[in-house]
Formats: sequence, structure tokens, C-alpha cells
Amino acid sequence: MKFFRFVLIGLMVFTSCKTKKGIIGSSPIAIKKMSARKISKKHLAASFNKKTIDARLKVAYKSDKDKYNFNVKLRIEKDKVIWINVVYKSVVLVARAKITPTAVRYYEKINKTYFEGSFDVLEEILGAGVNFKQLQSMLLGEAIFDLKEQKYSSVIDNNAHLLVPSKQKSVFDILFWINPVHFKLDMQTLKNKQKNQELKVVYKRYSNTNGMVFPQRIEIRANEKGRFTNIDIDYKSVVFNKKIAIPFRVPRGYKQVVL
Repeated sequence: MKFFRFVLIGLMVFTSCKTKKGIIGSSPIAIKKMSARKISKKHLAASFNKKTIDARLKVAYKSDKDKYNFNVKLRIEKDKVIWINVVYKSVVLVARAKITPTAVRYYEKINKTYFEGSFDVLEEILGAGVNFKQLQSMLLGEAIFDLKEQKYSSVIDNNAHLLVPSKQKSVFDILFWINPVHFKLDMQTLKNKQKNQELKVVYKRYSNTNGMVFPQRIEIRANEKGRFTNIDIDYKSVVFNKKIAIPFRVPRGYKQVVL
């Protein structure tokens, strides 16, 4: 189960691009006060609009107990499927996962186990219900909740527009820091006070590829009751709108696990 948790948490901090790109840095600029409504509109206007993503990346994973470095293949067909391949030393397949709006499937080779179940499995891992669209948004540098569904207030904080919901969710609190230049996310945080859990997704750098602003370096910091998970993701390459294959078949002899 450890590797599947790594796969899903790693997915939540996905993104980057290295083809015909210009790096967008984080140099301070003079930020003008703007209404939350206008900021939300600009954020929605900057939404990712390609059909597919085919990426290769390096992932560094560290927790209070473990430390790993992996090569990862990540493929996304927007609004349909997220597929990930975790490989050790570029040749040894460690785990594979396929996530759709209705199901989560994975298998890992070290313990020869697999899981097939509903998307609700993420609630066990993250401490809160997350649907496919919200997970996909996290991967693309976008707010996991539709900013049109509730009212927000805005303040300038840490050289960004900070959106604060007028009424926080009952299970957890969430905050969005939106970049004042390209209006993608600089950071989003989720905090479950009852369970003493916090998830922070930081989008350190973006690139501009053919007019599409896309995350390039992402860091995730997760804490739960004194335990921590840190994941740093750097992309080696990414291609948009390529025809992609999504292979997935559980090998014979693997044991099914149940949460």
C-alpha cells in the first residue's frame, strides 16, 4: 500500500514542460488590489485546454521513515484517465496505476499486490473526499474547487492574490494563492483540524509553451500527527495532444488488497 500512496500523492503535485518554452520566474512585482470575483475569472480563463499529456519526470520522495528516487511516466487524457508508471533506475517497474472518474486501479511488484475499487479510496488516503476532476485540477496548477460555486474574499499575501472562502468546508479549510502574472496557482493548502492533517501543494516554477502556462517544478508537503511526507517533482519532458496508450493489466499471481 505504501507505493500506491506514493503514486497518488505524487500525482497530486504533477506538472511541468520543457519543449519550446520560456521559464516564468517568481520575481516580485507590484501587485494591484483586485476583487476576488475578477481574480477567479482570470484563474478560470487560464485553465488547461489540451486533450492529452505525455510526460517523463523525476520524483524525490522522503518521509519520516523512507527515502526514494524514481523515474515516472505520466499520461493524462483530460477528464477521462490519469495513468502513472513508477520505475526504479529507469528499467525496473515498481508500480502502475490507472485512475478514472469512477475507479482507481493499481498494482505494485515488490509485494505482488493489486487494488481495484471506487474513487472513494482517496478519502482513506487524503482524509477527505476528492473526485477525479479535483485531482486533475491539482495536477494542472488549478484550484481543486470550482471558484464559481462560492464567495471568496481576496488579500495580497506572499506576492500573490490569496483567496479565502467566505465559508470554509465542514471537513477541512482550504486556501488558494493565485499568481498575479499568469493567474495559475502559486500554492494551495488543505487542512483538516480534527485529524491534524495538512496538505500543501506548491507550484515553484511555470513554463510558457506555445502560449500555455504549465507548472514545471512542484513540491508537496503533507503532515499528519507529527508524520511527514515530502515529494519534489522535476519534469524531464512533456508533450501535449499526442495520441497516448494507457496499458493496464494485473499480472497473474498477484494478491488483491482491500482497504
